[in-house]
Parts: sequence; C-alpha cells; structure tokens
Amino acid sequence: QVQLVESGGGLVQPGGSLTLSCAASGKIASMSAVAWYRQAPGKQRELVARITSGPSTYYADSVKGRFTISRDNAKNTVYLQMNSLKLEDTAVYYCNAWIRTLLETEYWGQGTQVTVSS
Repeated sequence: QVQLVESGGGLVQPGGSLTLSCAASGKIASMSAVAWYRQAPGKQRELVARITSGPSTYYADSVKGRFTISRDNAKNTVYLQMNSLKLEDTAVYYCNAWIRTLLETEYWGQGTQVTVSS
C-alpha cells in the first residue's frame, strides 16, 4: 500500500516562507513525475509546480521566481520551498505523484493547509 503524506503547512505572514514536504511510503519501485496542486476556497484545484524524474521542472506563472520544487529520490520525498508568500497563496496544497509498484499509478496526498495572513 502506497501512501503520500504532506507536511509543513501552517500560518505565515505575507513575505514569509514555508517548505512543504511530500513523502511517499510503501513498496515503491520508482517515482516519476510529482506535482504540487493547490485549492483555495471556492476555486478549482490548480497546478502549482511539477518535477519529473529527469529532473525537469514546471511552475505556474503565479509562483515563478518564488517557489522551488525539488526531490530526494533516496527518501522518496519531494519538497516545495515557498518564499515571498502572498495572501493569494492561501490554499490547501496537495501532492500528486505517479508511482510504480507493479504498475504505475497516480496517488494523491491528503492535503496540507497553507494560510498567509497578517
């Protein structure tokens, strides 16, 4: 049984920083693309950043230059370093990963709340 567990969310003031972690556990053969999504109240879930096994990265325009996605393959963990946080970054952040055990399957974490408020 594979699980994705996010951590690192919390309350931060505008301009502050947080680092989110997404740790995969279970009988994992490999983990390919991993992404962070977020969903603010009343809005659709949106892609924030993605990292492949290459690794190559993608960022939404709204977070370019402020967020950095990285991965530690030995730990099956992906990080999202968030700097210069803005009020509009407030959302539940979800980790999404394609993980191969016997077959490659998409997994979602339970989400972690990030609140940017003064």
